[in-house]
Order: sequence, then C-alpha cells, then structure tokens
Amino acid sequence: MKNLIWALLLPIMTEAANYSAKKAVADGIEIVQLADRAHATEVSIVPSVGNIAYAMTVHGKNILWSPFKSVAEMKANPALCGVPFLEPWANRLDQDAFYANGKKYLLNTELGNIRRDGNQKPIHGLLLFSPDWKVVKLEADGKSARVTSRLEYWRYPGLLAQFPFAHTIEMTYRLADGALEVETAVENQSSDPMPVGAGYHPYFQLPDVPRDQWKVHVAAREHLELSPLLIPTGERKPVELADPVSLAATQLDDVFSSLVRGQDNHAAFWVEGGGRKVSVIYGPKYTVAVIYAPPGKDFICFEPMSAITNAFNLAHAGIYKELQSIPPGGTWRESFWIQASGF
Repeated sequence: MKNLIWALLLPIMTEAANYSAKKAVADGIEIVQLADRAHATEVSIVPSVGNIAYAMTVHGKNILWSPFKSVAEMKANPALCGVPFLEPWANRLDQDAFYANGKKYLLNTELGNIRRDGNQKPIHGLLLFSPDWKVVKLEADGKSARVTSRLEYWRYPGLLAQFPFAHTIEMTYRLADGALEVETAVENQSSDPMPVGAGYHPYFQLPDVPRDQWKVHVAAREHLELSPLLIPTGERKPVELADPVSLAATQLDDVFSSLVRGQDNHAAFWVEGGGRKVSVIYGPKYTVAVIYAPPGKDFICFEPMSAITNAFNLAHAGIYKELQSIPPGGTWRESFWIQASGF
C-alpha cells in the first residue's frame, strides 16, 4: 500500500530551466527519462528491469552499450548492459556460501535465484534484473534532473534466505552539467553489522570510433592476481600497463586496487578515441575497479566496486583487510559519475 501511495503522489513530469524529469512508456513498459538540454544529454532508465539506465545520449550518441533494439526485447530476455547494479555481492563467490561476522551462511540453490559464471560459481548477487524497484522521487530544478528508486530488500523471503541482512537500497540517478551521478544508499535494518559487497557493471562505448582506436587510462597502482577461476589469490602487483593503454593489442578482465585519487578523493578512469572521451569517476568508498574489455567487443566496462571479488570469504580468511560494513541502523552511501566530451 505504501508503494501504491508513493506512485499516486509522484508527478508524471517535472521541469525547470534546462532540466526535466519525466515518466514515459516504451513498448508498454514504464521508463524514466532525465534531460539536460543545455548539454544535449538524455538518460533513460527502466525501473522494472533492475533499475538499469540503458541509454545516455550526448548530442544524439548513446555512450552506454546495449545489445537490445527495444525495451521490450530487454525486458523479455535481460542481459548485462547499460548500468547494472550488483548486490549483495559483486562478482564471484568461491563457493555456495559466504562468511559474515564470523558466521558461515549457506546459499539455498533450490530457490533458483542464484546466477552462476562459466565455472558454476555464484556471481553478481541477487538483484541484477530485479522487478522490485519502485520510483519514489522524480524531480527537476535549476540544478539537476533526478530520479530516486527504492528496493526494500527485507520484504522478500527469497532474498533474505540467501543473504539474511534486512536492508533497504535507494538509487538516485542525477543529471547535472552534462554528467550523470549514480548515488547508492544502503540502510542496514538488521541487528548485526552488514558487510558491503555492492558494485556496478556499466558498459560504455565510443560510437563511430573503431575499438582499435580506443585508449584507456587506468587510475590504479595495484593489480590483483587472480586464480584460474578468476578469484583473487591475495597477491598484488604494481600496475604495469602503459598510460594510456591501447585496446588494439590489449584485452582486459582485471581487478585493480589502490586507486589514484585527486585532492577531492575521487579516481577518474577513462576511454578515448577519435576525439571522444568517456570518463567514470569513483567516489572514495568505491575502493576497487574492475575493467572488462574483451577482444572483438565494442564496449568497455569500468566497474566501481566497494570490495574485491569474493571479499566476504577472503576477509574471513584474513586475506582481505578492507571490507566495509554498515552498523545496525546505519547507512552506506556513495556515488560515481559518468562524463562525456567530444560528442
């Protein structure tokens, strides 16, 4: 009932100065569109498919990669694209169980809500394409256009059976001055500290620029060694990539830490080519970057992560020391930003 009341109270569209935020329908599916007219930038989000932003057009060019030709196609058979959210764990676990606060929690494989990688390891959490996001704020003023959606994780027994920490997530997409901020707030409503393994897996492209012309800046000092199952071993080595590194002869599926940050404590990764550039800027609580740029694919993923792959289990083993947690009643909050230039 509370969500229904919110839906009834929300405006269909708000508009002020150069910014607008509105609900629309594409292929019979509700979407949200944010616009910044001064910078000719528009963002499209589909709340009922993981609250994924599937398009960010700058002067008519979409910098978010997607294999789909329509929203209907995306909803019918969803796959990783746009800006997917990974929670309560990002990337892989090394077993059908995880540790938290010294206790081992087993995954219930019979519930059918566990995704697996090619090695049959649990991957990318439980919310990747969740239909349970509800739009709770839709606003525009002279400073930005924004939408906030909420997922009340604690309401769903199938989720709690796998990760038994009651919590609520709010995700805000905020478009301002041509840049898209993605802010995430996680409120721990359980009685125990809650480990944070959240992250995003956004897909970027440089339209009309061949991949072999793309060059990448990696804002990190350390490269994490991975096992054949793509699980960190605990060994870290200095980053030895050229800066920038050309994708013409390089493929990436790597985990990086010790990010290089400016005076604002932000770390900026970017891809550029043909005079066009897309930057992804990490806030301080995103301490890990996964970069995925497979050969033969016209996309690159700069993935902001709160922790390394398999963080819960590696922290319990004493290998990983930087795992963040939320105290009972507390909230974890962080943002990353997407900026484009040369379009």
